[in-house]
Formats: sequence, C-alpha cells, structure tokens
Amino acid sequence: MTETAVLADALWRATVYASVCQLHLRDNVLLTEPLAAEHVKERPSGHWGTVPGTAWALSHVALVAGQLDRHVDLVPLLGAGHAGVVQLAAAWVTGELGKVRPQFGPDAEGLRRLARAFPDVEDLGSEVSPSLPAGAFLGGRLGGCLPFAQGAALDAPGRVAVPIIGDGECETPTTAASWLGQRGVPGSWVLPIVHVNGLRMGSQSLLGSMNDDELRAYFGGLGWTVQAVQVANGSPQEHAAFEMALWRALEETLLGQHTVLILRCVKGWGGPVSLKGRTLLGTPGLHKTPLVSPRTDAEQLTRLAHWLASYRPAHLFAPDGSARDDLLEAVSTARWCSVAPAELPDAKERSLLHQRVATFRQAVADVVRQHATRGDFRVFSPDELSSNRLANFVGEGWTHELLAEEVLLEWLAGWTASGRRGVVISYEAFAPLLTSGLVSHIKQRRMAGARDLPSLNFLLTSYGWHNVHSHGDPSLATTLLGLGVPMVRVLTPADPARTAIALDEAFDSVGRVNLIVAGKHTRTAHPATTIEEEHERGLAIWPHLSDDGEPDLTIVTAGDIPAAVAADAVGHVREHHGCRIRVVNLLDLTVLGASERWPRGLDARDIGHYLGAHAAVLVLTLGHPAAVWSLLAGRLRRPVDVIGWQEPPRPMPQRMLAHVLGMDRAGVERAASLLLDSRGVVR
Repeated sequence: MTETAVLADALWRATVYASVCQLHLRDNVLLTEPLAAEHVKERPSGHWGTVPGTAWALSHVALVAGQLDRHVDLVPLLGAGHAGVVQLAAAWVTGELGKVRPQFGPDAEGLRRLARAFPDVEDLGSEVSPSLPAGAFLGGRLGGCLPFAQGAALDAPGRVAVPIIGDGECETPTTAASWLGQRGVPGSWVLPIVHVNGLRMGSQSLLGSMNDDELRAYFGGLGWTVQAVQVANGSPQEHAAFEMALWRALEETLLGQHTVLILRCVKGWGGPVSLKGRTLLGTPGLHKTPLVSPRTDAEQLTRLAHWLASYRPAHLFAPDGSARDDLLEAVSTARWCSVAPAELPDAKERSLLHQRVATFRQAVADVVRQHATRGDFRVFSPDELSSNRLANFVGEGWTHELLAEEVLLEWLAGWTASGRRGVVISYEAFAPLLTSGLVSHIKQRRMAGARDLPSLNFLLTSYGWHNVHSHGDPSLATTLLGLGVPMVRVLTPADPARTAIALDEAFDSVGRVNLIVAGKHTRTAHPATTIEEEHERGLAIWPHLSDDGEPDLTIVTAGDIPAAVAADAVGHVREHHGCRIRVVNLLDLTVLGASERWPRGLDARDIGHYLGAHAAVLVLTLGHPAAVWSLLAGRLRRPVDVIGWQEPPRPMPQRMLAHVLGMDRAGVERAASLLLDSRGVVR
C-alpha cells in the first residue's frame, strides 16, 4: 500500500464520518463519551447513499492534485446535488469551510455547529455549493456535469476537469450525448469518474446492470477507454488499486486518450446493513439515511453508534477536533483546484458603426468575427449555422456544433465559468430545451456572487411568426422574465443594425444572461437616430413615427416584426381616429419591469416620459403576452393591451397566422380602436 493510499484512507474516513455526523448528531460529535439519545437530532434527514463513493473519489482526486506539478490542475466537479453533505464534510475536514464560514472551523466546535446547522447551513444549504471545493457545477439538476466539465477544460492547457457523476446520471440525455460530444471539443482534458453504485434513487440503474466487459464495450464504442475499480469495504488494498487506476487514467487523458474511471461499489456501503430484520445494503433504503429516529429507537441508536465508531474517529482527530497523524498529513497534502477565471480582457471601445449593416448575416458575422479574433470567444450551435445564413462559420476553430442543445448550454457555461466569452446560436423553437439547465446556472451564479464572469449569451432565430407550425415556442424568454432575476436581459432588436449593437455589447458584458431574439430574414432598416439611446437606455421614442406633444395612444414595439407592423399601421390609425400617436421601440424587454427589480426598469418618471402621462398603451411583442403582463404587473393605471404570440390552433400560412394573432395592420387598428374608444377619443 502506497503512502498516498494511507493518506487517502484517512481523508476518506474523516469525510464520511463528518457526513454521518451532519445527518444525525447534535452533540458528542467526536464520540468522546458513549452515544446517548440527547446527542442525536430529533429528525435526522439527508442523503446517505452517494456519500461513501463520492467521498472516496474526492479524497483521491484532492491528494493526486497535491502531488502534481503546479502547471497541471486536477479540478473535481460534483454532478449530484445530494453530494452536498460530502462537499461540506470534505471542506470542514480540510479547513476550506472555515475560510468562508469561520463558525465552522476545523475543530470539534466547528463540527458540532455544522452538524446542528445541517441541512439548513447558512447561505449554503444542504446541496452542492459554489462557495466550496468541487462546487463549480450546481448539481441539483442531473445530467450537466460532464458537458460542463468539457466546456471548462476546453482550450485550457494544464486543466483536467474531473466530473464525479452517478450511474443514474448517465441515463440522462445530456450526459449520454456528452460521451459522443467529446469529439466536438478537441483539446478538452476531461477525466470522468462514474460512480456505479447500482441504483438510481429508487431502482436499479442501467449501467449498474452491466458487467465490466459490457461497460468497456459501451464506452469503447463512444471513443472512451475504461479503467474500472471495485470497492467493497474500503480496505487499504482497494485504496491502492484506485490510486493506481486514477494515475493511469490521468496519464492517458494527458496523452489525449479519452478515459473514464469506473468506481464500482454498493450504494451506501459502510452504513447499516439491515434494520429490524429488513435488508438495507444494496437497496433504495440507503438513498437517504435509514436511521430516522435514533433518539427514540434503541436499536437505531445502537446502529448509529456502531456506524460512527467504524470510522475510528479517535485515530483521525485530536481531542480538540483537529486533524492528527495520517489525516493531518493528508490535509496538508490535499489540493483543491478550481475553474479559476483567467484575467478578463478589457472590453473594447464600442462604436455605432454597426448601424450600417443591412442583413442579419452581415450583422452577426461582423460582430462574431471581431470577437473571435481576440482568442477567448466560442460559438456553440446545433446543426443550424448554415440554416441561419452563417455557413461561413462552419469549420472555424472557434465554432462547435452538436445536435444537443442541453450539451451546448453546458459547454458555454463551463467555458464562461473560467473567464472566457461565447454564445449559443439556435432556433427559438429549440431554446426551451435549455430552460432547466439555464435556471440552474442562474442559481449557481447568484449563489457564487459571480458578477464578474462573462455573461451567458444566447442568439435565437427562426421564431414561430416566420416558421412552420412545429417551430413556434417563445417559452424560454417567458420563463426567464418570470424569474424576476435582475441579471436577465431579453433583447429584441428591430433590425440588423440593432442586432449588431446588441450582440457586440452582450459579448463583452459580465454577470448577465442575455437572450437576443432576432430574425434571420429581417432586411427592414429603421432610422438610426435613436440607436444610441436604445443601446444605453433599452428603449427610445421613434420620432419619425410619432406626433409631437402628449399622445392619446402609445404603441410599444419589441422585435423586428412588431416594429415593421407598427410602422405599417400607425398612419392608418392616426388618420382614422384623428389622434396623436407615439411609437416607442424596446431593445430590452426588461425595461417594462419595475425599477425596484430590474436594473433598466421604468420608474414613474420614466413611464411619463416615454409612454406619456395618460395615453393608452398597446404593446406588440414577439413573445407571449403573458411575459409583458408579468413585467407591467398592473403598474400602468390606464387602458393597456398586448399583442403577441399565442399557440395557433393548426398550421397556417404566415400571413394568416399574423392575422389570426393580430400581428398585422388590421390587428393593430382593431386593438387601437378599442383602446382609444375606452378613453373616449373621438374619431
């Protein structure tokens, strides 16, 4: 047995021990006296099943990282959100937790406080946290850890990302596509550890039903070699075998061979084998802690005492709770590497020269190429670049295409988490596939306080107004606006020049999620006199379509189609009603929200300035009217109507679709008449 294996055993036992303490104890966390009912929580709760295997992998990775040349970083990432108890335990043992939460220092009092706080640890909770080692990926949503690791390691010499993922996680489409997707991100050093404990949350996993030969055949067909280690009881020999396999897999990875390390074990091993005559080991009964009432159940209390004692805490900790002997050396050897952002380049000075572009293709191509030349920019897209009239991007070193939107999101998230910039370009109809993952990354960034990371950018084209029946779904924008998160911007440029300005600014922005919805067919160009105000403030009054003075009706447009329809209809409405009309163009939909929540939101003074003091308001939007209503939230004490996307009853031609949904001259005239009639405006 190697010296490192001895240290790994100590670090693993300490981490698992601290995990069991968090799940069950209030006091006597070092077992300095016989365990009694008063030492135990009234309602122990939390997830146990993943703890021993995850702690095993984390301990070995941290120790190998500590032995590597400092030019190579071994970065662990946790795929399972329920592994948070392990992350907290490992961070307490190694002192990392005390650095961010001093009350949980690496001593007996720190562990007692941590155990009492769990599962409601202040600002950390009970799941994986970005504030702690191995927390760059928020694992509450299964499936994204492997592709996130691929994005984080892409074009990052010296960084090896080590996603620790479960066998159940491998059944998700995102993870499944990522094994093959590794071919699409050459130069990405990723060493996945697949924790095959045989069970999902409540039943047998598919990978768990496969033997080693079948696993090698499965992964081999996808281009991966397999190193497999069986762990049954945590013996010194098993630590040595895993350490050897990890080194071998690392060497292969650094040589460019895609290698996956399989950790085979039984779910929840080391915990109670049975309880009240019912077998627990190897069953879903160990997914969470099986000892839910040791305070009142003598058998459970005895089982808990034996369980804790099996990790030999007196050999690990001094009486004050500090690390001793092998554990002390392990803590001093362990090294936690992170996806540390590179120094961000200064944003370049922006000009308004982009206002000269005439087509979507020119707008996107010019801006993307300018940013790509800086070397830290990537485009991720499904097989739609050619369809989006960007065929000249195909084959460039800074573009990556894969028919799996969820994977593309994770590539972008991993790439930007390490300080680089990029964009996902896709169809609006496919974008809802990103919803769960994007919401998760918004949570991650807010928890991490990642205000200086490059923004997550998405350019969506081919929306339902101009596409076939199956390709109409603006739900992603609606969801993001419904979150009410200040970092979100939904940008709806009215023409190619405004698209170029929006993209240019978004690519250099930090701390935001930018959703740019722009039509690839758009050729209409609107006057450029207000572009600077739209860019700076998010909206502007269009004087060429507006009357002087206080309006009777304000038409607000958000997007290229609404802007074109308003331009077509406003003269007819004015002539028919003899009224004063103002047209306001929105570049940023969040401007309609309250200023208390949205950074660009309109306050009362802004509302009067842009919308008029008393004018009725008609909003034309590319997306769901519900998104606009949620932003306005009843703040406009005047007649308001919204025309936008509603699911059509059947396939129909574009012109008929626009008519049915009211997004044409007749629809605008009809809505305007109703609003003006409600205000008593005389024809």
